[in-house]
Amino acid sequence: MTDTVLIPGGRDVRASLDTAASDGDRADAVVVACPPHPQQRGHRGDERLAAVSDALTARGVDCLRFDYGDWDEGYGESTDADAAVSWAAERYERVGLFGFSFGGTIALVTAASRPGLAGVCALAPTARLNPDVDAVAALDDIVALGVPARVLYAARDTTAEWRPVVDRAEALGVGTTEFGSDHFFVGQAGDVGAAAAEFLIPRLGSD
Repeated sequence: MTDTVLIPGGRDVRASLDTAASDGDRADAVVVACPPHPQQRGHRGDERLAAVSDALTARGVDCLRFDYGDWDEGYGESTDADAAVSWAAERYERVGLFGFSFGGTIALVTAASRPGLAGVCALAPTARLNPDVDAVAALDDIVALGVPARVLYAARDTTAEWRPVVDRAEALGVGTTEFGSDHFFVGQAGDVGAAAAEFLIPRLGSD
């Protein structure tokens, strides 16, 4: 089941909450999913986000897929993600983060200031969104906080500047998973969903 959610805050942030339970019982855990770049038609219905949600809800974890508010060079979008995590943390015992591309960077930057997160998984994150939003530096903070992290990337990705993120992750001992794909993971959305769920589910206390 999917419900529409309005995320409180100063920006217009709308979300879809995909729920795992069919018997009326609420799940204890949720993953907040950050979409790709909104100026490149990224939105909460992105097939990679949907595939992750399907894999999570099939195994007892809810998924909150949200759309960013008005474009704000990555600054407001980071605020949107943090607001979505706050909304989730008020309602669930455990919260994880996932993001794709621009959203992967947003997820890492958001996780860097959230010590209570169960885990963060970034798919094809770019190294930097703007001068102040840096996924590479965020990895250091995530490790220092003790938040489990995983970076998924495509070996043939020529769209996102992912290499600095992967290199830093491996230097810090953060797990990485390579796909034989380009940036868009054409025909591999199901595999992406399975890989993200395989990392997140144990840390969310499900299955």
